[in-house]
Amino acid sequence: MRRQLTFLMAALLVLSVPFLMGPASPRSYVSGNYMLELDGVQTGFVKSVKGGNVYAEVINEAAGPDYFVRKHIGQPKYEDFEVQIGFSMTKPIYDWISASWKMNYQRKNGAVIAADYNYIAQSRRDFTNALITETTIPAMDAASKEPGYLTLKFAPESIRNTKASGGKAGAAASAPKTEAQKQWLPSNFRLEIDGLDATKVNRIDSFTVKQTAVQDEVGDARDYQMEPGKLEFPNLKITLPVSSADTWIAWHEEFVIKGNNGQDKEKNGTLTLLSTNRQEVLATVRLFNMGIISIKEAANDSNSDSILRYEVELYVERMEFEGPGGVKK
Repeated sequence: MRRQLTFLMAALLVLSVPFLMGPASPRSYVSGNYMLELDGVQTGFVKSVKGGNVYAEVINEAAGPDYFVRKHIGQPKYEDFEVQIGFSMTKPIYDWISASWKMNYQRKNGAVIAADYNYIAQSRRDFTNALITETTIPAMDAASKEPGYLTLKFAPESIRNTKASGGKAGAAASAPKTEAQKQWLPSNFRLEIDGLDATKVNRIDSFTVKQTAVQDEVGDARDYQMEPGKLEFPNLKITLPVSSADTWIAWHEEFVIKGNNGQDKEKNGTLTLLSTNRQEVLATVRLFNMGIISIKEAANDSNSDSILRYEVELYVERMEFEGPGGVKK
């Protein structure tokens, strides 16, 4: 009888432990994937995410009878999101970039969703009325062996942290990232410019298209509206061997030295980003009204076994971007 009583008391003690300890605390998780959502459509997983934080500036009040400075905070401020994307995203994100380069400004609502390595959504940051502020094309180099990614910055009017669904983060979660998802190597590119021999170009420096976004600070609204400002297209800096630079030197002679640099002497061209087998077009950057600025010998050490190259800089008045699904071979 005593043994049975002892066993019963032990069983009751074991059953009561969870109630004594309270509910189990949530476990932390490893954030293995970030999904970008635009206007309710999940566009795919991005390589990395920065920014997107909410903060406020501290305001010091004018001196009063107190011996210390009183403080309070001002309007909430929202950091730009910065994401790196490849060429396995869905079409809406590339269309957004394309529209912004044509000054067809499109404000997007969306979210950045953090998921664990099982693609289960763990956290979510919703944003509203975002405008693209920067698009960076990475440096292209014939010797590169590492994958390349576009860097996209966008400025939202507001950001809110909301509860994640706890379910799978998008249809892409059922098909984890693979090599078949159009991985791009920066060595796979083709540059074509009217009347110039660009077949031996071995490097194009990274360049960024910038779009300013200005806050419309009017009234007592807590979140200010964003308005698009000036669109800036950068210069191009390219490298090519001296042995194939004759057409470039001739253009520089006419355009810079002799001063024949009217609009009819400017050139158009195309920069094409290719798949690993160089058969599929992943993206196209069209270049309009280019003029040559300078051509100079690249730095080189004496007695070094390296090819003698020129560095050429061009201005570009306008560019257009088309991503996967919007271009043809």
